[in-house]
Amino acid sequence: MGNILKIYHLKDEALIDLYNRLDKDLRPMPKKSDRSIDPYGLGLEDNDVDALRHAYISGVYTMEYSEETAELMGRLNELTSFDSSSTSAVSENMDLWNNAVGRTFGKKSKTWDELYLSLMKALKDNQLIIDLKDDRKYKGDKKIKRMPKFFVIKIKENKTGANTEFLDVRKKIVMTKIDFIAAIRQGKYPGYAIKKHSSGEFPYSTRDKFSFNNLG
Repeated sequence: MGNILKIYHLKDEALIDLYNRLDKDLRPMPKKSDRSIDPYGLGLEDNDVDALRHAYISGVYTMEYSEETAELMGRLNELTSFDSSSTSAVSENMDLWNNAVGRTFGKKSKTWDELYLSLMKALKDNQLIIDLKDDRKYKGDKKIKRMPKFFVIKIKENKTGANTEFLDVRKKIVMTKIDFIAAIRQGKYPGYAIKKHSSGEFPYSTRDKFSFNNLG
C-alpha cells in the first residue's frame, strides 16, 4: 500500500506556495506571531485570495495528477465543508467555478510559476469569481453529498490511459494497481471486481449508483 503523504500534503504545499507569492505580489497575508504566514488568518475567505487559492490548488492537482483527479479532490473538499445554508450554496458555486478555472490553466501550464502567472492574469481579466454577489453559475457537477461505504477512485494513469494508482478516499491510502487487485481478491473491497483484458487485469466498480465514480 502506498502512503497518504503526496496527494493530501500537496494541497498544503500549494497553499503555502501561493500565499508566499501573494504576500509579495498582491498584498500582505495574515501572519502568525513568528511572522510566518497564517493560512487560516482573517481576510482570506470569499474574495480574490480565496478565488486564487481554489484555482491554484486545483491547477496544481491537474498538473501533478490529472484534471479528473483535481475535480474529484475539489468536490470531496466541498463534501467535508457541507452546509445547507443559502450562503454556503453561493460560496460553493464560487469555489467550484474557480476550481474549474484552475483546472483549465493547469492543463496548459508546465510549471507552478507558469500556472501562477496565468491565474494572476485570469484574476485581472475577471475570469475568476471573487465576490459572492457575482451571478455567474458553475454548470458542472456539484457536491458529493454522500459517499459509498467503499470509495476508491483512480488518481493516475499511464501514457496509454491504463489506471496505475488508486485512492481509497475513506482510509486515505494510495494503492498501485497490483495492491488494489490483491485487496479485491482478499475481499476487502465489496463492490469492486477484476476484469481481464489482453493487456492484463484491471479493477472496476460493480456498483455504479454514484455519478462521481470514475472506475466504470
